Amino acid sequence: MRKLKAGIPYHTWEIEQLRSDRELTVEYLKVALECLENPEERGGGLLALRAVAEAYGGLGAVAAQAGISRESLYRALSPKGNPTLKTLVAVLKAVGLRLTVTEEHQAQPARERPGDDCAAA
Repeated sequence: MRKLKAGIPYHTWEIEQLRSDRELTVEYLKVALECLENPEERGGGLLALRAVAEAYGGLGAVAAQAGISRESLYRALSPKGNPTLKTLVAVLKAVGLRLTVTEEHQAQPARERPGDDCAAA
């Protein structure tokens, strides 16, 4: 009879993969951030960001670099979390990434009215 090796938990494997493959991490987060748009998938997207934080220093270290408490980061990156833009940007920066924008579809520009741009505010 052959003995089976004990497997490692999926979460442990996921963290190891993210830690060892930066390109995978970037693609993983791109998908995760797209999930934030859909309320049904938002929790998964936040847990993915949490996994990246764990892979790149741990939640305590990332929270310290982001300038927030570890408890606040745990709450923000939980399935029911609702992180602010400031928190998202700070966490991404702490793991050496940044938030970017890409075009989803060709949008028609709105008619400009005086005072509509941010610079005028």
